[in-house]
Parts: sequence; C-alpha cells; structure tokens
Amino acid sequence: MDSALPKITSMTTDEASKWLKERDNFLILTHIRPDGDTLGSACALCNALREDGKTAFVLRNNQVTRRYTDYTAPYWAEDFEPEYVISADIASEGLFTPNAEKYKGKIDLAIDHHPSNTGFAKNTLLDPESASCGETVYELLKHMFGAISKETATLLFIAVTTDTGCFRYGNTTARTLRVASELIEAGAPGAELNKRLFRTKTQARVNLESEILNNLEYGRDGKIATVVVTQEMIKKTGADEDDMEDIAAIHGQIEGVVVSITIREQEDFTSKISVRTSKLVDAGAICAKLGGGGHAMAAGVNLNCGVWEAREKILKAVDEVWK
Repeated sequence: MDSALPKITSMTTDEASKWLKERDNFLILTHIRPDGDTLGSACALCNALREDGKTAFVLRNNQVTRRYTDYTAPYWAEDFEPEYVISADIASEGLFTPNAEKYKGKIDLAIDHHPSNTGFAKNTLLDPESASCGETVYELLKHMFGAISKETATLLFIAVTTDTGCFRYGNTTARTLRVASELIEAGAPGAELNKRLFRTKTQARVNLESEILNNLEYGRDGKIATVVVTQEMIKKTGADEDDMEDIAAIHGQIEGVVVSITIREQEDFTSKISVRTSKLVDAGAICAKLGGGGHAMAAGVNLNCGVWEAREKILKAVDEVWK
C-alpha cells in the first residue's frame, strides 16, 4: 500500500506458538479507543494462556465502553510486572494507551492483521489476509491447543464479528465465515452476541444517527459522503462513547457512495477521521497521505486541527489518491 512502510519479517504461526509455549508471565496490550477486535483478541489470548497454566493479564484500558466491560473485566491487570509484553491488533506505538507508554520499545510480540504495521515489536505475527486480529489469534490458538474453550470462543467471536460489521463488510472472506462457524461450534453464543452488539441501540444512538444523516454532504455526484460530528451534536443527543461505536459505517450504506468519511471532533477539539471505501478506492492510501493508515477499505487518521480544516485536508487526500 505504501512503499515507505517497513518490511516486517513476520513469525509463522508455528514459530509464534512455540514462542508462547516456552515463556510465561505475559501482559497483553490493547489500543486506544478500543474496539471489539483488540479487546476480544487480547482477552481470548489471555484466557487461553491461563487455561494452559500460565500467568497472563490484559493491561487495563480505561477507554473500554460499557458493551465490552462484562467480557473484559476478568482479565485486567492492576499491578503486574510481566516478563513478556504482547500487543493485540496494534499497528503502531502511536496507538498505545497512556498507561502503556512505558512499554514503547519493549514489545516482545505483536499480533496484528494491519498491513500498515510499523514493525515496532521484537517479534511480529502479522496476517494481513485476516479480516480481524481475532482470526489471527484463533489460528494461533488452534495451532497451539487443537481446541479452545467456550469462553475463549466467545471472546474471539466478539473480535471477528465486530471487525467485519457482523460479516457485512467487504473484508469478510470464506475463511472468516469458517472461523465464525468453528467458534459457534466451540460454544460462542453467536445470536446473543449479535443481538447485543449490533441490534440494540440506545435512544441517544438513534438521535445521533438522525443528526449524522441530516448533516451529510455529498461530492462527486453522490460518490463521496462526508459527515462532521461535532461536540455540540454529541452533547445535544446525549451520546456517550459507547454510542459512537462504528458511526463511520452509517453513511457508507447509502446507494452509490464509494467513499464515506466521518470527521469527529474530540474533546480537545482535534479531529479523528475514519474513511470507509469500496474496492474501487484504497482507504489506507488516503489516510496515509495525512500520516494515518489501516486497511484497503477501512482506515483512519487523527489530525491536530479543527474539524473543518480536517475536512478540507481529507477531501484533498481523496482527490490525490482517487484521480
């Protein structure tokens, strides 16, 4: 995607499996503004390692929203000094949580699926063909143990289903569906999780979606849809961080839209941009123009400027990539 990205010598699944089996006392990191993939992947790995008799914790992420709290709370570390530090679904050290800053330059194993991974870890298990980090972790655990428990399967199902939008996004592959099937066979309550994660909305979320649809702007004869979500809109609707989950997908569902852009105003008035595209346009290349990255059809970037300036910059980047 970007020739400037480092070439990473990635571990094989077999090598990563042996590496984990030969070690103990692990701390696993998740990224800022955590989604179901980083949380589910980290907690599933943690649980499987514990079931194997090892000591493992996930570093507490204070940005976890209420929909994931019940699933992740049993794995948090309070005061734990690890021998080895692992990152899950983290493409660069710039995505570390504030309490993980001290581990920069000290990551022993990164497990990831982002093509934009910067190679910051001593060892990397990278599978850019996986739709989610959860897929990568599942293949690793299956290789290590042959079978997984119901609890591990549940956490991995959260990872796989959230990063594919309940299997609606273009990153969903035949392998993704096979993995999901095997996770359900292992005991993951698929219907229950999908209802909780995708078919339940607060009134604040519904009001926020209304604001988003009412403030859409189109470009290129409807092929580009852009929305700016301001702090005023968030306060008006009463939405909290949990209600902001996957808002970038809302206007990407509109017929004819090839590139959907969401620019969210942060509390410090900087801007968080999410870009979703069809296979016609490389979202990762668009965000890379501004220092961000991600996947070919889903990427993002944070800009230290106001939302309207950010809007101009991201639309210019779209024009540069999508001639």
